[in-house]
Order: sequence, then C-alpha cells, then structure tokens
Amino acid sequence: MLKLHPAVQLLPCLAPAIGCSVSRSSRGLHLFCSGNVTTSKAEMATEEYTFGPYKIDNKEVFYSTQLSYAMVNLRPLLPGHVLVCPRREVKRFIDLTTDETSDLWIAAKKVGGQLEQYHKASSLTFSIQDGPQAGQTVPHVHIHIVPRKGGDFENNDEIYDAIDEKEKELKQKLDLDKERKDRSLEEMAQEADEYRKLFL
Repeated sequence: MLKLHPAVQLLPCLAPAIGCSVSRSSRGLHLFCSGNVTTSKAEMATEEYTFGPYKIDNKEVFYSTQLSYAMVNLRPLLPGHVLVCPRREVKRFIDLTTDETSDLWIAAKKVGGQLEQYHKASSLTFSIQDGPQAGQTVPHVHIHIVPRKGGDFENNDEIYDAIDEKEKELKQKLDLDKERKDRSLEEMAQEADEYRKLFL
C-alpha cells in the first residue's frame, strides 16, 4: 500500500475549496483543477477576446480565467448587467466541454456575487438563451447576469422579455454597423475598470 505524506492526505478535503477534485489510482492521488484561475489585469490587456464573429476590446473585459471571461454589456438592462462567456467560440451550451461548463458557472457565480454586493442588489438573474429559437442572436454561449432589486421590473418575469428584446436589438445593430457603437468604448471601459477592482 502506498504511504502518503500527511499533507497530501488532506488533498481530498481541501481540493473542493479551491475548485479542484481528487481521484485515487494505484499510482496515488491525482489533483484536477478546472482552470478557473484568474487572469491578471496586465494579462487581460494583451489578450484577444471574441464574441461570436465580433472582436471585443479587452478594455470591456473585467474578469477572465483560462476558459471564461466576463465583459460589460453594450446595452445593459439594469446597472451591473454583464455577460460571462467561454473563451472558445461555442455556439450551443451542449457543445461546451465539462471543464468549460464548470469554469463558466464558477466564473458566473463569482462575478454575480461581486456585482450583487457592488450594486447593493438583493438578488441575481442568470439567463442563457441557447440557440436562435431561444432568442440567442450572437452565436456564442453567454450567461446574462443581472443584479436585481425590488421593483426594478413591475412584473418580475418581464426581465426575460427585456433580455430577449435587447438581444434582437443588439443583433440588428451589429448586423447593420458591424461595430459595437451603442455605449461608447470609454463608458464601457470605465465600468469594466470599476468591476476589475472587485477581483484584485
């Protein structure tokens, strides 16, 4: 029987706290981490990001891991409405790898928690429109995260109609102009700078 160092024996207990899992084999313990390692601001500034066929200015990105990134929204429904996307251009949720799925949701949880506090919200809406018939207009998986407060929509479920409408408007705007022009880059960069500070 393989004798393990006492510190190594703690791995099964500690791994989940750092987003990892442990498996055992005849050769010992194996540590697997999903890749949710945050990218530094300097690294983000040199990275290239795409959202479907569109290039995203790295100034719009405020959080990034090896597999996912979060960006400010061109047309936010409410303050703090952002998008979390896989780095790899993937059209449908079902086509994400297990690692990408895990990383995407871990990133969404982290981003949502920080933005809920920052905007003094009391709840969060997480929404995915998976495919054209579901309202997805940019062919790249993305999670909408919207910090929510009481009374922000008269009827709570109206937010889903609003997200659907904003997606359609965004698609029309991008198709007509082939550029992202609604909010200025400076405005979005300033918002992203504020959010980036939440992850230092």
